[in-house]
Amino acid sequence: MEKLRSFYMFKNLSETSLQRLKSISKEKAYKKGNILFYEGDRPEHLIVLTEGILQIYKSDPKGNKIVLHSFYQPSLIAEIANFEKIAYPATAEFLTDGKVIKIDYEIFEKEFLKNPEVAFTIIKSLSDKVRLLENVITYDIVLSSTGRVAKFIYEHEDDFLHLKKSEIASIMNITPETLSRIISKFKKLGLLAKKEGGYKVVDKEGLRSFFE
Repeated sequence: MEKLRSFYMFKNLSETSLQRLKSISKEKAYKKGNILFYEGDRPEHLIVLTEGILQIYKSDPKGNKIVLHSFYQPSLIAEIANFEKIAYPATAEFLTDGKVIKIDYEIFEKEFLKNPEVAFTIIKSLSDKVRLLENVITYDIVLSSTGRVAKFIYEHEDDFLHLKKSEIASIMNITPETLSRIISKFKKLGLLAKKEGGYKVVDKEGLRSFFE
């Protein structure tokens, strides 16, 4: 629960407010593949992702996943559903083992949202979401698929080494075949090397040229 103090949204809270926040919060661990919430569920908690990768997706009539975004820690998850008092518009599934802190939203709304300290951090949270949208636009529209893969490997090397190709492709909204071609390209350029059970990054800085 000490992670609440370091989370950007609560950094300005007084010690008294922080202790109260901890008293209405609980930490929960999830395994890879576990569902945090389903589309249509009603939110009861304000959720802070503290460990792992969480994928947000909708399902089409045939049951196929349409990936909307993948969140990394630390992140506030689906807070708009809380603020607007609406059902979750998508499903959240862990791509890795992870942890969240769940804060009782009914109490949080009554005791914290009218607090100027919290109001300021809420504004900060929403401005961060705007920046996230800008990053998504840059990531998905401006960068080529090669640039997106290079950026992912550069920023999330450990995840690249341990996730399946299909999972990485899903995060970046590209096909596994496209990902395989890009990885082969990076191998030929000496940026990656094959090893038992996967790959290793040989020239991390060389990847930067593809997305900067």
